Amino acid sequence: MPDTRITSQDVARLAGVSQSAVSRVFTPGASASEATAEKVKRAASQLGYRPNPLARAMITGKSRIIGLVVAYLDNQFYPLALERLSNALQAKGYHILVFTAPNTGEIDKIMEELLDYHVDGIITASVAMSNSLTETCAAAGIPVVMFNRGQDGAGLSSVTSANIKGGHKVADFLVAGGHKHIAHIAGWSGSSTGRDRALGFTQGLASHGMHPLDVIDGMFSRDTATQATRTLMSAHIPPDAIFVGNDHMAFAVMDELRKHDQTVSVVGYDDVPLASWGAYKLTTVRQPVNRMVEATIDTLLGQIDAPQTPPQKIEIDGPLILRTSARIPKDWTSCRVSQTAGKTSPTTSSASPKRSGKAAVSAPSITITPRISPSARPWVSPSATSPRWPQPWPRSTNSPTASCWPKT
Repeated sequence: MPDTRITSQDVARLAGVSQSAVSRVFTPGASASEATAEKVKRAASQLGYRPNPLARAMITGKSRIIGLVVAYLDNQFYPLALERLSNALQAKGYHILVFTAPNTGEIDKIMEELLDYHVDGIITASVAMSNSLTETCAAAGIPVVMFNRGQDGAGLSSVTSANIKGGHKVADFLVAGGHKHIAHIAGWSGSSTGRDRALGFTQGLASHGMHPLDVIDGMFSRDTATQATRTLMSAHIPPDAIFVGNDHMAFAVMDELRKHDQTVSVVGYDDVPLASWGAYKLTTVRQPVNRMVEATIDTLLGQIDAPQTPPQKIEIDGPLILRTSARIPKDWTSCRVSQTAGKTSPTTSSASPKRSGKAAVSAPSITITPRISPSARPWVSPSATSPRWPQPWPRSTNSPTASCWPKT
């Protein structure tokens, strides 16, 4: 059977242009006049021509494919981020190849498989890379950007929210609400996000002369967070507030608290769409996903175009979104929390809460343990969220539930 495949040469002949002009028309970002583009597209449609990206990759050495490795999609934050990364990359003429992997040593194997597809760059979402794999990518000239995860000493670019600052905001908020027994169900201690949020939180409490009641590693797992809540609530001194390392775990914490009589404030981290639903109305630190996606893509494409660009560590601040899952201090608004948290100056806002007369103590080093016993509690805590929803916390008339920051 004869080969009737239409080529770019056939399109160029019919359109009366050069083959390179045809290539430019079908290459995103390339330059071609409107008249040339119209003639080429008309000829291509008439002949039934479709450009062959594999052939183009062999000629140009660029596949225009970005590899994306995601550790897990249970957390509602990642499907949202994945959608926006994909849309933003497609708008720039790239496509994504998605691999999912557990946060274990299998990451290296999956990453090596990804390299076989000759991707132009790689985005890792909440996964860590070994030094040997980092060196392999560098040797192959394939830039890597870590999304929502950092890795010290890896020589890789990373884009995260300002996790330490976010944890500090939560501490300021809960202390201002009058809470005295504040616990933290942290994210996985093996992740930079889990460690940094816990660090910022304990530093924030220390600035008020307090320590957390307990810090438990929730492993970014609903089941683990549920068990941690049971452990906390069965202790001799249960918490009156719990800061949870992400919204995914916070929903499990709130579900478990419905079974208990105590009123406990709950604050999460991410601000996924479910956080605003009536069943939860979760107060949470918003991860500015749009700005994080934009910074990730700009950083990656910049390194593709200029391979000698040094790695960047980008942290993007996000506001504390106030809803009804936690007691809202009088005169606190989302803007005030976003702008003043983590600052020691009492003159940042006329609505700033008064500092207690306690002397600040140095923040202790963080030790996050996967389990705790009721008899071994080295820390302290503050706040409350009603376990019997939809009964909300009483709020000041000056405390709106929505952030006055621009949407992200």
